[in-house]
Amino acid sequence: MEKDLTTGSVFKNIVFFSLPYLLSYFLQTLYGMADLFIIGQFNGVDSITAVSVGSQVMHMLTVMIVGLAMGATVTIGKAVGAKQSRQAALTVGNTITLFMGVSAAVMVLLLVLVKPIVSVMSTPAEAVFETVIYLTICFVGIPFITAYNMISSIFRGLGDSKSPMYFIAVACAANIVLDYLLIGVFRLGAAGAALGTTLSQTISVIVALAVIFKRKTGIILKKEDFKPQAEPMGQILKIGIPVALQDGFIQIAFIVITVIANRRGLNDAAAVGIVEKIIGMVFLVPSTMLSTVSALSAQNIGAGKHDRAAATLCYAVLMAAGFGLAVSVAIQFAGYGVVGMFTDETKVIILGDQYLRAYIWDCMFAGIHFCFSGYFCAYGLSGISFFHNVLSIILMRIPGAFLASKYFTDTLYPMGLAAPGGSLLSVLVCIIAFLLLRTRGNCRGGGLKDSLNGGEKITD
Repeated sequence: MEKDLTTGSVFKNIVFFSLPYLLSYFLQTLYGMADLFIIGQFNGVDSITAVSVGSQVMHMLTVMIVGLAMGATVTIGKAVGAKQSRQAALTVGNTITLFMGVSAAVMVLLLVLVKPIVSVMSTPAEAVFETVIYLTICFVGIPFITAYNMISSIFRGLGDSKSPMYFIAVACAANIVLDYLLIGVFRLGAAGAALGTTLSQTISVIVALAVIFKRKTGIILKKEDFKPQAEPMGQILKIGIPVALQDGFIQIAFIVITVIANRRGLNDAAAVGIVEKIIGMVFLVPSTMLSTVSALSAQNIGAGKHDRAAATLCYAVLMAAGFGLAVSVAIQFAGYGVVGMFTDETKVIILGDQYLRAYIWDCMFAGIHFCFSGYFCAYGLSGISFFHNVLSIILMRIPGAFLASKYFTDTLYPMGLAAPGGSLLSVLVCIIAFLLLRTRGNCRGGGLKDSLNGGEKITD
């Protein structure tokens, strides 16, 4: 199962690794939408609201777990690239110990805080009871949600992005079946949606464990590998904590911007909500590039092939920016029709088209800084990613959206520019950081030309 990503064509490695990753993200998005779609067929507004609010909380928690798991992917990837099988096994064992301990502690803490969390989310009174039930059941299932993301991070660190795709496909199919059974047949409402989510994750973890025991991973785990050790855990947390925190702050920023839109009125709120869903789908590509760059670069860095790591960054930047530019240009002509797929309210479509045509440029700029973030994480410098994202949120995204909402009350276009403005700031910080680190020798490897022609011969 262990795959060597330190040889062969850099471009082909990116493509073949990223495609299963992209499909995994798509399935995970579909997985998250299934609960809301199915409960809307069988229940009223109170249940729909409960699942909607609960899903926001669980999405924030999940992205933070995924961010923390990146620390495991990078650390394992470096050991695999360096052909250090014992170090890889030690990291895998400590990853399991760390994540299971963290998940147990988080589960207990969130179960105690479930009612305050529902209150902070300003949940409508009619939906409070079901929201509490939904989140309580989901919080009990946190160890299984954590286990899935932990196992996926291990596989990706080993160079295998296909297996996690199969695991999420199993979870997605199980969730849809269980939702129709528990919500449609047994009429359990929001509780049924939560049970479907938790049970489907459990099934996915069982399948993943079966695959691990059946296949030869190239990693032989020993009892002592599960004993907590400062070095591997420190490396995982050094990379994972800044990523998890930045992802959490980004989700908070989305919520704040949603609140700003809500205060403008129902039409504006609906338009922003629709566009956020569209952007979420489009951003699957930049998100995939971030994870792909971190995984591939980590193996190459571990193998001492810094030029290949830099080449991975350069190719990924070109691919992500090219995709973002193409989508952004297309939306300038098709935005009205795209928003119109989600509603027939003319005012909402007009406002949504304005917001989308401005916001969509974020796909190009974010695609660039996502790639740099993956590269920095591979070198254990995820603090840079945390810094530029927080700077973007504090200086551009939230104040930009607030000021645009205040001074441009008849259009959402200026408000939509806050996101690409923030990402452009992130790009500038990333480029400056990259050049400084290269000058100081912290990140060896040059730009595209140096990456392809310097040091060693790189197959492109």
